[in-house]
Amino acid sequence: MDSIASTSLASLWDQVSGTQPDPDLWVVIATLVAALAVIVPHGVWRVSRNTITIAHEGGHGLVALLTGRSLSGIRLHSDTSGLTVSRGRPTGLGMILTAAAGYTAPPLLGLGGAALLGAGRITLLLWLATALLVAMLVMIRNAYGVLTVVLTGGLFLMVSWLAGPQVQAAFAYAVVWFLLLGGVRPGFELQAKRRRGGARDSDADQLSRLTHVPAGVWLFLFHAVSLCSLLAGAHWLLPL
Repeated sequence: MDSIASTSLASLWDQVSGTQPDPDLWVVIATLVAALAVIVPHGVWRVSRNTITIAHEGGHGLVALLTGRSLSGIRLHSDTSGLTVSRGRPTGLGMILTAAAGYTAPPLLGLGGAALLGAGRITLLLWLATALLVAMLVMIRNAYGVLTVVLTGGLFLMVSWLAGPQVQAAFAYAVVWFLLLGGVRPGFELQAKRRRGGARDSDADQLSRLTHVPAGVWLFLFHAVSLCSLLAGAHWLLPL
């Protein structure tokens, strides 16, 4: 019995950690177009942006834990805003890194995903994403947030377990394109809001108060991370 269980676990690990063949070029291009189709139109973006918010708040939460802060909870709202509450020193490097992690998390996750896809690790990407969503679910503190994360995690789990290799590849590429491209837009939206006199308690403004560096400099950092991640990720995703 133990031998059968060990064999099954070894087989599962080989499946997860192994490599899968790259999809055809037309699949890569089609997933790129699909990602743009849910990012560019404003009406569709109002819904799809929820996924970027999950990555944004997850970035705050993960870095808070990595820097020794105590994570109290995460809330996701229907207007695509979110809130991550952590306890610890109100100033210092840990707080700065935690505040900076939000806008940089989606493009950096997309970049990491592109690196895995470039190495042919499609199944590993899907399982890692599912694991991160499950871990985040534990810290969600409102009903809408739970619903959003459960639906997103359920979709990843369903594709990971039930879909064939071609569907898994197309889904993985679409997700990574979405993170890379969708990670660019929020920085420009924040810049536009600040230009109109709004969003004065944004991550950039909090970072400005923590570091005495102008919020515009932090906005430039958000843009630089998202655009560089997009360019590097596209290099891995497109078989040029």
